[in-house]
Formats: sequence, C-alpha cells, structure tokens
Amino acid sequence: MSGAALGLEIVFVFFLALFLLHRYGDFKKQHRLVIVATLLAWYLCFLIVFILPLDVSTTIYNRCKLAVNSSPAESNGSYVTLAPSKQKCFKPWSYIPNGIMPIFWRVVYWTSQFLTWILLPFMQSYARSGGFSITGKIKTALIENAIYYGTYLLIFGAFLIYVAVNPNFNLQWNQLQTIGIAAANTWGLFLLVLLLGYGLVEIPRSHWNGAKRGYLLMKTYFKAAKLMTEKADAEENLEDIMEEVRKVSESIKYNHPLRKCVDTILKKCPSEYQERMGRNMDDYEDFDERQNSYPSEKNLVKLHKQVIYSVQRHRRTQVQWQILLEQAFYLEDVAKNETSATRQFVHTFHSQEPENKIIRYFYTPTVEWYWECLLRPWFYRVLAVVLATFSVIVVWSECTFFSTKPVLSLFAVFIQLAEKTYNYIYIEMACFLTIFFLSICVYSTVFRIRVFNYYYLASHHQTDAYSLLFSGMLFCRLTPPLCLNFLGLTHMDATISHKDTQPTAYTSIMGSMRVLSFIADGFYIYYPMLVVILCIATYFSLGTRCLNLLGFQQFMGDSEMTSDLIDEGKELIRREKRKRQRQEEGENRRREWKELYGNRDDSTRNRVVHTDQKESSFSETNTNRPLSKYTRSNGRTERDRIELLQDAEPLDFNADSINDDPLELDSGR
Repeated sequence: MSGAALGLEIVFVFFLALFLLHRYGDFKKQHRLVIVATLLAWYLCFLIVFILPLDVSTTIYNRCKLAVNSSPAESNGSYVTLAPSKQKCFKPWSYIPNGIMPIFWRVVYWTSQFLTWILLPFMQSYARSGGFSITGKIKTALIENAIYYGTYLLIFGAFLIYVAVNPNFNLQWNQLQTIGIAAANTWGLFLLVLLLGYGLVEIPRSHWNGAKRGYLLMKTYFKAAKLMTEKADAEENLEDIMEEVRKVSESIKYNHPLRKCVDTILKKCPSEYQERMGRNMDDYEDFDERQNSYPSEKNLVKLHKQVIYSVQRHRRTQVQWQILLEQAFYLEDVAKNETSATRQFVHTFHSQEPENKIIRYFYTPTVEWYWECLLRPWFYRVLAVVLATFSVIVVWSECTFFSTKPVLSLFAVFIQLAEKTYNYIYIEMACFLTIFFLSICVYSTVFRIRVFNYYYLASHHQTDAYSLLFSGMLFCRLTPPLCLNFLGLTHMDATISHKDTQPTAYTSIMGSMRVLSFIADGFYIYYPMLVVILCIATYFSLGTRCLNLLGFQQFMGDSEMTSDLIDEGKELIRREKRKRQRQEEGENRRREWKELYGNRDDSTRNRVVHTDQKESSFSETNTNRPLSKYTRSNGRTERDRIELLQDAEPLDFNADSINDDPLELDSGR
C-alpha cells in the first residue's frame, strides 16, 4: 500500500476539480487556456488539502522511528518494538516513502505560486482584452500588468539594496527564499482570517435557515426582485451596445480595412441581432466615395470588449432567472404539499428536464413528500448544530493554539491522544475533517462573494473567464497559509509547539520562519485571534446592515425596503406562474386537437383529391353540383383544422373580445 493512497487521492482530487469547474465554467465556449489554467489552480489547491493528512501521519511514524533509534530497540518485521516499554511503531497503511513528499510539495507549491503571481494575472488581462489578434491581446495584457509587476519588483529591489548595504544582515539564498514565502503567506493569512470569520458563522446559519420554508420562500422572492432589476439592466445595456454595433457595421463597408474587425464583433453578438443586422449588409459602395468619419481600431477594440461583457451578462441573467423561477415554484409546491392528506408530493409544473427512470423508481412521490415536508427540515437543523459545534471548536483553538503548556487547542489534544496509541486511521480522519471544514468555510466564501459585476462565480456554466481566473488566484494565495494555520492548530508546526522534533515535509519546504521573528512570534500567532471579532460582526450582520445603509439592497427581515422587494418578487413569480400555466394549457389543447384529428389526415386528403378529380372530369354535367358542394365542405373543414393546429397561441375563451374569422363571415353571408 506504500504510495497507493497518494495515487488514489491525486486521481480523485483531479475529477473533483474537473466536476466543479464544469459546473461553473463553460468548456464549449471559453478558451482552452483559461479552462486549463483554472483547472490546474483549483486542482493544486484541493490536492494540498487532501494530501496534508497523509503527510501528518507519515511524520508521526517517522518521529516514532527516531525515538526508537535513540533507545534500545528490537526490529520485528513491519514495526519496531521498544525494549523498555514494549511499544510498537506500526507503519501506517498510507505511509509515503522518504524523499517523495518534499519533492511533491516543492513542485505543487512553486507551481501554484507561479500561477497566482505571474500567469493568472496576465491571463486575466488577456481574457478581458478586446483585441482582434493574439499579438494585440498580449500587448494589452503586458501594459495592464506593467504597474502590477513593477510594484512588486520595486519593493523586492529596494529590499535587496537594503540588505546589501546593511552590514548587520548576512542573508543567504535560502533565507531570501523564506522571506519571500513569508511575505506571500502573510498576505494570504490576512485575507484568510476575513473569509474564515464569515464562513464560520454563515455556513451553520444558512443550514439552520434552510429548515425554515417560509424564510427560504421570502428570500427567493427578494432575490427575484433584485434579479429582475439586474436582468432589465442587462437587456437595456445589450440593446445600447447592439445599436452601436449596428451603426458601426453600416458605416464600415465590405472593402474597408477594418471590416474584418467588425465581422469579428458581429460573430460575438446574439444570433437574433446578427440576423437583424445582416438584412442591411448588401451595400457594396466604396467607403472612399463618401467623406464619413470612421471609428478607429482602438474604438473597435473597446467596442469588442463591451460586446463580450454585455452578451455574457445578458446570458447569465437569463439563465439565473429561469433557475430562480424553478426554485420559487418548487418552494411554493412544498408549502402547499405540507398540508396534503394523501402524503404524496404533487408538482404544479412538470420538470422540463428528462426524468431518470431509476431515480423516479426509488424517489417516488410518497418518498419525496416525507423527505421534503418531514425529514429535510430536521436533517438541516441537526447538520447546523454539528457545524456550529465545529465552528466553536475552531474559534477556541484559533485563540489558544499558541499555548503549549497546557495544551488548550482541542485539535492538538485530539491529535496528541491519537499519537500516543499510533492510531493512524484516527489521526488521518481527524486531520482531514479539520482541514476540510476550514477549507469549506474559506472556499465557500470565495464562491459566495460578489464584487459588483467585477467578480462573480455563477453556477450552471455562467461564470466568465475573468472570474474563473480570479478564483484560481485566490485559491492559490489562500491555501498555503490555510495549511500552515491548520498545522499550528494541531501543534505539528515546530514554530508553534517549540519542540525539537521532525517537522512535516510541508513545513520543511516553507523554511524556518525564525528569519523574521516578528512575523513568526507575532503576526502568525496573534492575528488569527481577530476571527472572534469577525464572527461576532457576522453573527449580528454588521456588514449587511452597512451595505443596506449605503443603498445596496440586502435581505433583512426588519427593513421596509426588504418588505417592498419581497412583495415585488412575489408578484413577479405569480405573473410568471400564470404565464407558464397558459403555455401548458395551450400545449395541452394543441395536443388534444392533434389526437382528435390526427387519424383523419390521410383519409381527408384522399377524399379531397378524389373529389377534385371527379369535379374536373364531370364539370359540364348537372350531377356534379352536389359533389362540388361536398368537396367545398370537406376543403373548408381541412382548411379550418390546419389553421387551428398552426396557430401560435391558443384561443383565449376568457378574453373580453374575440376576433371573428373572415371565413365564418363569408359563410354566414
């Protein structure tokens, strides 16, 4: 089993990162380099989280071997036996041979740092660029990142000059490397505590509120009102941009040098706008014959960038609106079915997606009723209590992990108790649950936050390339300090435990933080205590209240603006529900008419053709008059039936006025 666990986790984490990226990104429409770079960033960060528990168990086993080698011992097969105490050092099932983990961590860490500080910022600018060629996009990206890279180079150069001039400093290359790592981890730890303080409170609270049906429905109405405003703004913005594109397309003719740029812009427009603009594109007159003012290439690059952004935003709001409607309809169905006497879940609308027969076989309407109306609220409450308990343990350990005598960090207590018995399964499970919960609190906040329309991770393949790359940058900057914080909570970091023991392979590549004592003994220890203040602020929703005062609508139960938006959203959902009901009624009526007259198509056509032949052959005789009347009647029936089936909208018999058919008037006369 040596190294098998490492290989299995590497494969599993890859598919996990691929699944999440498929949920948020669009493999078909987005550039392959964007997909590959984001996938690599997510994969490396998730890999660190999953592999670190194996590093901890391997380190504990190596410490045991060192303790055995320093005392009389006997070797017996796969374990070592201490002579005095007869204590056994079993080799863990997930043991990784010496020399593999340091190389592995070095490759993973420096690759992630290269991505977050050099490659991903450059690709962000490249993805947002409106250039029409690769060279133009690279040039734009270099110009935009010149200040970004120049600032870091200036700081690093000033530091090197200071070290070279000052005789008190005699730093070697490995110490400079440690200082660079410490600077990156300090920046990441600063952001980590902010996100962690929010997630420790918001995740248990969101699951507790998930058990409240009325709360979820009111919040859905609130989201519907906000999303409708954003949707209308996106449609208006797209109309304005498309109007500007139309003017540019009409002014720049086919033989203009910039026509290729215009064609590139038109390809990014929605299909309905392309068809509308294509109707007026048959003018081949020479652009030099008329003295018009044409836009420059710089203006076209700006317009291209605006088109990409507006189309992406419009598509995203449309998809999110449909998803929100389905969620609102489902929550309303749950509220109605709670009082059902039959205890079978009844949907107002049928699912638009094809149903899986296997799932429907086990997840019957009765099972769905018991889960949605009875079991699910209690499951969410129990889960919220468990998550809240974990949050309290994390907050306590963050405030006390610097104490080694006595050991106050609960995570360190759990690991040390398991280390005494060398229960590696327990050690790995405890480490995995701890770092997994910390990662969920941090990463879920990254997925939830939204910086206007600048950064926003939207599910169902609606995240733009810039936001995907930005999330990769955040993950690569947050994961290393998150792992160091976890090792500090469990006292596996020698800097925290103050013990002369073998460090983990992950800590060894970070170098000794004693080079910067004010960071190792000050910032790394006392700054995480601020998580208490952030948790209190999140519990009382201070950030939400501040945003609400600034004019950004936030969901608050005691706000008049929130009540108004809830009422507005309820009316929007009711209107969309009536619209969908009318559509389904129309489809049902069309289906009924097709079933009623569908079997008569062939017979009616044959009768009409046979009668027409008779009518042409015996037109001069008097016996054809009854037959011609019969033929006109059949032709009239066929025509009425075809017009009824081809009608785009069903006839509304509840309308105030009904338009008469001209054929009916003629027949009456």
